[in-house]
Order: sequence, then C-alpha cells, then structure tokens
Amino acid sequence: MASTLLGASELIQRLNRTTVLSSQQMGWDGILVEQHQYSSPEKTEEKELPALSEHWLILPLGHPTYISQKSDYCLHESIFQQGDSLLVPAGQPSHWCCPRSEARQTELYIHLQPRLVKQVAEAAEVDTERLDLVNHFAKQDLQLQQIAMLLLAELRSDSMMGKLYVESLSQTLVIHLLRHYSGVVKIITPDNRSLAYKQVQQAIDYIHTYLEQDLSLTELASVINISPTYFASLFKQAIGTSPHQYVIQQRVERAKMMLKRTDLAIADIALQVGFSSQSHLTQHFKRLTGLTPKQIR
Repeated sequence: MASTLLGASELIQRLNRTTVLSSQQMGWDGILVEQHQYSSPEKTEEKELPALSEHWLILPLGHPTYISQKSDYCLHESIFQQGDSLLVPAGQPSHWCCPRSEARQTELYIHLQPRLVKQVAEAAEVDTERLDLVNHFAKQDLQLQQIAMLLLAELRSDSMMGKLYVESLSQTLVIHLLRHYSGVVKIITPDNRSLAYKQVQQAIDYIHTYLEQDLSLTELASVINISPTYFASLFKQAIGTSPHQYVIQQRVERAKMMLKRTDLAIADIALQVGFSSQSHLTQHFKRLTGLTPKQIR
C-alpha cells in the first residue's frame, strides 16, 4: 500500500476535473456523489494515483472513450461508455492512461467511506475481518447503473427526497457491491430475525410524531438502539415495506386528511407533512392514490 492515502478532493485535483454538481454540502452520510466534466488532454497522459482513502466508483455519462488502467499488476484496456462502471477499492494504488480526444467528457463519481461499507457488512452478518472489495474495470452492470442514476437524480434535485431515501440507496449500493464485487464475502441471512411489535411500534410512533422532519435511518434506528442497516432490514421484514416508503405513505395519508378537513393551501399542507414542495406532494399523492391533491379537495 502507498504511504499516502488520497482523499476525494485531492483525487479531483490530480485528475484535473471540474466539479459540476456535488453532494458535499447535503449532509449525506458515508457517501459523496459528484458529477465531473473535463477536456481530454492534448496528448496521451499517464497518471499514477496513490492508494485511495475511500472506495471510488466511476460511471461515464458522455461520449465513449478509450481508457487503460494498471492495477494489481494487471493491465485493463477498454472503450469506456455509458452503462459501464469502474470500481477502485480503498487502499489500492492505480495507474491510468488517457489518450487525446476532441470530445468533452462527463463522469459520475461515487465515493464510499469504508466505515459505511463496514456498517452495512456488519448488519448483513458479513465477516468484516475478511471484507475485500475488488477492482472491476469497464463492466456492464444494469442494477448498479440504476442505483447510480437514482443517486444522480437525487443530486440534481438538490436532495428533494431527503436523507432517508439517500441512505436507503446507499445501503442498496453497498449490498450490491458486497454481493458482486467482493473476493471472499458471502452475505448470510439468519434464519430467525424478528423485531418485537413493541419495538416496531416505537419507531412508528416516532415517525408519526416527527413526520414533517427530514427523518434519517440513523435517527429512526436510535429510537430502538440498533444499527441503521439492521433497522432497515428488520423494519421491512416486520412491516412489509422499507422505512422510506412507509414514511411517504404516511405523509400522503396525513395530507389527504388535511385536504378534506382544512382550508390550508396545498403548498402549505405539503410542507406541514414533510414534503419539500407542492409538486413533490403531488407526485407521490397521484402515484399512491391515483388522484391529485386538487381532485381530492
């Protein structure tokens, strides 16, 4: 391992990228999502990167481009295009070669902190002493692409769906990486996992009390003193839906009641039940009820 670990900001400087969008100021826990743009070099460029302090996932958003990478004494070469992805695990140095091109490139970078990966692995009862994400190069992975595009959409919307949604996506991404890009890990599903009704009810009561707030998995899990990832898994097992979807359903139900019983403006109701805007309320209201808030009123 290289003696110096490279962080996300240092990495961007080394690669001469311009950050177009970043989740840096959005308070996303354990994950940084950024959209970058760069002009290809005037001549073929080679860059040696020290080991990274975070797991680094790259997805192209623009024109296909040739790229090569030396990692673990192996040379990888490919045309990097939409649908492909690269994963460089934390602690692994790499060598890159980018040829001259006329096209301006756009890429999505996702940086995952090792502590997040460890938390998710522990909740999935993975042996964290053998936790080993491995490098993958220009691999087509439809499920990974879908998760990444949902994170990009949330970034572009200025985190309209809230922390709970981002945390759910982050955990889904980590589980996918552990299942498909880990050298030794097998995720174990215990035969008997259950949350006592009293514990579930405590979390539900908390949700209803603070429904208008930007709830997070960490906050909900702390109510019954378990890890966020374990809480999400057990909540879905007990209730039949994820914490995020349950919160959305309850917000819609409360909005429906307020539309029928009050004269408040729809925009005010949206904010009072925890949606970021009237359009955000309308989107989920119509999806769940088949009607718009105006039609209900």
